[in-house]
Amino acid sequence: MAPVRHGLTVNGRSVTVEAAPGTRLLYVLRNDLALNGPKYGCGLGQCGSCTVLVDGRALRSCAIPVRAAVGRRITTLEGLAEGGRLHPVQEAFIAENAAQCGYCLNGMIMTSVALLAAHPDPSEAEIRSGLQGNLCRCGTHVEILRAVRAAASRLREARTGSDGDDA
Repeated sequence: MAPVRHGLTVNGRSVTVEAAPGTRLLYVLRNDLALNGPKYGCGLGQCGSCTVLVDGRALRSCAIPVRAAVGRRITTLEGLAEGGRLHPVQEAFIAENAAQCGYCLNGMIMTSVALLAAHPDPSEAEIRSGLQGNLCRCGTHVEILRAVRAAASRLREARTGSDGDDA
């Protein structure tokens, strides 16, 4: 199919790209927009390394044709930070050393952001369930679980304006 123009909203910016309608969103993000947060993993929508937020939902960009993203808000790892400050999930992943090789990191973070938006105070079982579709080769699962719990706490504190101290 011949390339056509697609108007997208990526990380709060309106952009126009030329691509065949069936081109996967992952390729447009990485190749045309130079966004390297979403990773190419399996190419089948099974590993989660290419996860982005589409209208706030964690979706696999390797499985979405660019034409399906038109008119929707797309957020990549690069778009999570606001005002020069990392998103609380990103901060928590750093603080808890929840990464080794980086293969799964994008998907774990993006899925965690969506999970915490839908369930601000998840149990460990809910976190495990929410992240079960993201594959990690290194085995940083304990650190990842700790990071998501820490991020949930940070987000709660931000919502309530509390720093956790009752004194």
